[in-house]
Amino acid sequence: MTADPRVKDVGTITTLPLFDMVVDLHPRLDVGEGPLGRRVYFGAAGGTFEGPRLRGEVMPGGGDWALFRRDGVMALDVRLTLRTHDGNLLHMTYGGRWVTRPELRGDLADGAKRHEVDPASYYFRTNPLFETGAPRYAWLNDIVCVGSGYLVEGGIAYRVSEVT
Repeated sequence: MTADPRVKDVGTITTLPLFDMVVDLHPRLDVGEGPLGRRVYFGAAGGTFEGPRLRGEVMPGGGDWALFRRDGVMALDVRLTLRTHDGNLLHMTYGGRWVTRPELRGDLADGAKRHEVDPASYYFRTNPLFETGAPRYAWLNDIVCVGSGYLVEGGIAYRVSEVT
Protein backbone atom coordinates (compact mmCIF):
# COMPACT_ATOMS: atom_id res chain seq x y z
CA MET A 1 0.00 0.00 0.00
CA THR A 2 1.36 3.42 -0.96
CA ALA A 3 1.26 6.26 1.57
CA ASP A 4 -1.19 9.04 0.77
CA PRO A 5 0.87 11.89 -0.79
CA ARG A 6 -1.15 14.45 1.19
CA VAL A 7 0.34 13.24 4.47
CA LYS A 8 2.99 15.69 5.73
CA ASP A 9 5.58 15.65 8.47
CA VAL A 10 4.30 18.08 11.09
CA GLY A 11 7.10 17.48 13.56
CA THR A 12 7.22 15.56 16.79
CA ILE A 13 4.66 16.31 19.47
CA THR A 14 6.44 17.42 22.63
CA THR A 15 5.31 18.69 26.00
CA LEU A 16 6.41 21.24 28.59
CA PRO A 17 5.48 21.01 32.28
CA LEU A 18 2.59 23.35 33.10
CA PHE A 19 1.75 22.48 36.72
CA ASP A 20 1.08 19.82 39.32
CA MET A 21 -2.39 20.00 40.83
CA VAL A 22 -3.99 18.37 43.87
CA VAL A 23 -7.78 18.45 44.11
CA ASP A 24 -9.35 17.75 47.50
CA LEU A 25 -12.67 15.96 47.08
CA HIS A 26 -15.96 15.92 48.95
CA PRO A 27 -17.52 12.48 49.55
CA ARG A 28 -18.79 11.17 46.25
CA LEU A 29 -22.44 11.29 45.24
CA ASP A 30 -23.56 8.13 43.48
CA VAL A 31 -26.28 9.08 41.01
CA GLY A 32 -26.81 5.41 40.14
CA GLU A 33 -26.91 3.08 37.20
CA GLY A 34 -28.31 4.71 34.08
CA PRO A 35 -28.49 3.76 30.42
CA LEU A 36 -24.80 4.61 29.86
CA GLY A 37 -23.36 3.21 33.09
CA ARG A 38 -23.01 4.38 36.71
CA ARG A 39 -22.85 8.18 37.09
CA VAL A 40 -20.89 9.43 40.11
CA TYR A 41 -20.21 13.05 41.08
CA PHE A 42 -16.88 13.86 42.73
CA GLY A 43 -17.16 17.43 44.04
CA ALA A 44 -14.06 19.59 44.38
CA ALA A 45 -13.53 20.86 47.93
CA GLY A 46 -10.38 22.87 47.15
CA GLY A 47 -6.74 22.20 46.42
CA THR A 48 -3.63 23.74 44.92
CA PHE A 49 -1.69 23.93 41.68
CA GLU A 50 1.88 25.01 41.04
CA GLY A 51 4.18 25.14 38.04
CA PRO A 52 6.90 27.17 36.39
CA ARG A 53 4.51 29.84 34.98
CA LEU A 54 1.49 29.79 37.27
CA ARG A 55 0.32 28.73 40.70
CA GLY A 56 -2.69 29.13 42.94
CA GLU A 57 -5.66 27.33 44.41
CA VAL A 58 -8.47 25.09 43.20
CA MET A 59 -11.76 26.73 44.13
CA PRO A 60 -14.51 24.67 45.77
CA GLY A 61 -17.60 23.99 43.72
CA GLY A 62 -16.38 22.29 40.57
CA GLY A 63 -16.09 18.59 40.11
CA ASP A 64 -16.13 15.49 37.98
CA TRP A 65 -19.40 14.13 36.61
CA ALA A 66 -17.76 10.73 36.05
CA LEU A 67 -19.31 7.85 34.18
CA PHE A 68 -18.27 4.33 35.14
CA ARG A 69 -18.87 2.39 31.96
CA ARG A 70 -20.04 -1.20 32.03
CA ASP A 71 -16.54 -2.34 30.99
CA GLY A 72 -15.10 -0.77 34.19
CA VAL A 73 -13.48 2.24 32.51
CA MET A 74 -14.20 5.64 34.05
CA ALA A 75 -14.91 8.48 31.60
CA LEU A 76 -14.16 11.89 33.14
CA ASP A 77 -16.16 15.09 32.64
CA VAL A 78 -14.46 17.72 34.81
CA ARG A 79 -15.00 21.44 35.29
CA LEU A 80 -12.90 23.40 37.79
CA THR A 81 -12.23 27.03 38.63
CA LEU A 82 -8.65 27.90 39.51
CA ARG A 83 -7.58 31.14 41.18
CA THR A 84 -4.01 32.18 40.48
CA HIS A 85 -1.71 33.51 43.20
CA ASP A 86 -2.41 37.05 41.89
CA GLY A 87 -6.21 36.72 42.00
CA ASN A 88 -7.11 35.83 38.40
CA LEU A 89 -9.67 33.14 37.60
CA LEU A 90 -9.15 30.30 35.14
CA HIS A 91 -11.88 27.96 33.92
CA MET A 92 -10.39 24.48 33.40
CA THR A 93 -12.23 21.64 31.68
CA TYR A 94 -11.10 18.16 30.76
CA GLY A 95 -12.25 14.76 29.75
CA GLY A 96 -10.19 11.67 30.02
CA ARG A 97 -10.08 7.98 30.76
CA TRP A 98 -9.14 6.00 33.85
CA VAL A 99 -8.57 2.37 32.93
CA THR A 100 -8.00 -0.07 35.79
CA ARG A 101 -7.46 -3.81 35.88
CA PRO A 102 -10.37 -5.70 37.49
CA GLU A 103 -8.17 -7.05 40.31
CA LEU A 104 -7.33 -3.48 41.42
CA ARG A 105 -10.89 -2.14 41.54
CA GLY A 106 -11.59 -3.28 45.10
CA ASP A 107 -8.56 -1.46 46.50
CA LEU A 108 -9.28 1.61 44.36
CA ALA A 109 -12.84 1.75 45.70
CA ASP A 110 -11.58 1.57 49.31
CA GLY A 111 -11.15 5.14 50.59
CA ALA A 112 -8.53 4.02 53.13
CA LYS A 113 -6.34 2.21 50.57
CA ARG A 114 -6.97 3.85 47.22
CA HIS A 115 -4.11 6.35 47.41
CA GLU A 116 -1.65 3.50 48.15
CA VAL A 117 -2.23 1.80 44.77
CA ASP A 118 0.77 2.36 42.49
CA PRO A 119 -0.23 4.82 39.71
CA ALA A 120 1.90 2.82 37.27
CA SER A 121 -0.65 0.00 37.64
CA TYR A 122 -3.46 1.98 35.94
CA TYR A 123 -3.94 4.29 32.95
CA PHE A 124 -5.30 7.72 33.96
CA ARG A 125 -4.98 10.43 31.29
CA THR A 126 -6.74 13.75 30.71
CA ASN A 127 -6.91 16.54 28.11
CA PRO A 128 -7.17 19.92 29.92
CA LEU A 129 -8.29 23.12 28.20
CA PHE A 130 -8.54 26.60 29.72
CA GLU A 131 -10.58 29.79 29.42
CA THR A 132 -9.79 33.12 31.02
CA GLY A 133 -10.33 36.83 30.50
CA ALA A 134 -7.17 37.69 32.44
CA PRO A 135 -4.67 39.34 30.04
CA ARG A 136 -1.68 37.93 31.95
CA TYR A 137 -2.93 34.37 31.38
CA ALA A 138 -4.56 34.78 27.94
CA TRP A 139 -1.95 32.41 26.47
CA LEU A 140 -3.80 29.57 28.26
CA ASN A 141 -6.82 30.14 25.97
CA ASP A 142 -4.77 28.90 23.00
CA ILE A 143 -3.03 25.78 24.28
CA VAL A 144 -3.92 22.11 24.57
CA CYS A 145 -2.65 20.09 27.51
CA VAL A 146 -2.32 16.49 28.59
CA GLY A 147 -2.37 15.24 32.15
CA SER A 148 -1.55 12.11 34.09
CA GLY A 149 -3.74 11.50 37.11
CA TYR A 150 -3.23 9.56 40.31
CA LEU A 151 -4.94 9.18 43.65
CA VAL A 152 -3.76 10.95 46.80
CA GLU A 153 -5.09 10.87 50.34
CA GLY A 154 -8.31 12.90 50.36
CA GLY A 155 -8.43 13.48 46.65
CA ILE A 156 -6.78 13.27 43.28
CA ALA A 157 -3.68 14.77 41.68
CA TYR A 158 -2.51 15.52 38.17
CA ARG A 159 0.73 16.34 36.44
CA VAL A 160 -0.34 18.64 33.59
CA SER A 161 1.81 19.47 30.56
CA GLU A 162 1.35 21.83 27.65
CA VAL A 163 1.48 20.20 24.23
CA THR A 164 3.96 22.19 22.11
